[in-house]
Amino acid sequence: MKILVISQHFPPEKSGNASRIFDMCSHLQKMGEYVTVLAPHPSFPPGSFKRKWSVFESRKMNDVNIINLLAWQPKSQDPGFVGRMAYYLSFPLHAVIWIFFNFRKFDVIITSAPPIFTGIGGIPAKLIFKKKWVMDVRDLWINASISLGFLKKGSLFEKMSRVYEQFCYSSASLICVTTEELGQDIVKTYKNIDKNKLRITPNGVDIDLFYPMETPKKNQIIYAGNIGHAQDLEDVILAMKKVNEHFDLKFLIVGDGDIKGDLEKVARDNNLMDFVEFPGLISREKIPKMYSESLMGVAPLKKLKTLEYAVPTKAYEYMACGIPFVGCGEGEIRKLAERSGCGMIAENSPDAIADIILYLLNNPEKQIEMGKKGRAFVEKYYSRKQIASDLKSVLECIEFEKPNPIMSDGINYARSQ
Repeated sequence: MKILVISQHFPPEKSGNASRIFDMCSHLQKMGEYVTVLAPHPSFPPGSFKRKWSVFESRKMNDVNIINLLAWQPKSQDPGFVGRMAYYLSFPLHAVIWIFFNFRKFDVIITSAPPIFTGIGGIPAKLIFKKKWVMDVRDLWINASISLGFLKKGSLFEKMSRVYEQFCYSSASLICVTTEELGQDIVKTYKNIDKNKLRITPNGVDIDLFYPMETPKKNQIIYAGNIGHAQDLEDVILAMKKVNEHFDLKFLIVGDGDIKGDLEKVARDNNLMDFVEFPGLISREKIPKMYSESLMGVAPLKKLKTLEYAVPTKAYEYMACGIPFVGCGEGEIRKLAERSGCGMIAENSPDAIADIILYLLNNPEKQIEMGKKGRAFVEKYYSRKQIASDLKSVLECIEFEKPNPIMSDGINYARSQ
């Protein structure tokens, strides 16, 4: 198959979705498929890359064809609404133009969201050029934007976005979602969505890159990923005050994002800079060692109904590296903690988070046991190589119009769990 992937994020960007798309495409390419990726010039987090204004640039990574298209590139770390919309919309509109001139080069198109606007490229590919269209949905972007205060409920923009999403879901050949709850939310929110089109393809983890390394442990806990509004990192920072009354412990917040500056201010204002470090963006290849030398990782989602479908990629990475994780939030992240035996979920407050961290610090044997369970769990269920292999089988089904067996609830699983 000749597969076209449209993604807003791709390496050298270091977001979780960039690495996931890269791994998926690399594995599909190694399995004999011909993969091309359309992405904007690297620009996330905003301001971390030099702006480029060339119309397009082509390159290869792991034999995958990469085409970077011209799109608006915000400069400020936390862009306003207009800047964000220019960034989100200019890329897929450019992708549509590219597709009109290159549609004969591919059989199947995969559009990865968020943001939701990547689906704009799938519409002409499916309706005009009759290509198979797979929507890869990682996030209920509209719901999350409303709950985080970026979008007003009932606004004209929300209504227009809902109509657009309804049209995309109805038109797509297949809808891949990360979790069962995300699939159920889509079916509840939008009318007449055929459950047979839904399939669960988890975020997963590259278990060959992320594994427990034999390195001395440091008195540190770690968060690595996008430093964004959905993460309750402020409460973890404040928890360090109570934790360090009993242990000499550092909290590393690795990465960049919209609220990094705000979190640095929280740490300064609370005299916690001795306990909280912001190393900035670190190459993906160095992260597994940082995990392995940490005592535990944190995956603190805010307690919002609209985030109950989410499982942060970093939680799988912690497990793959053999360290337990402390999470916050409800829904899928709690299920993952319970099913794997590798996580503990705290209420969203500094005291509650501190208490669980202290419990694990006081029980080193428990940390080791949880870490081993986590590694075994991701090896069995969440290897990105296996997830890509399952996706390949699904793509072959829709390409050659073969039946695709479904589960009793109408939602397919990439791997039985």
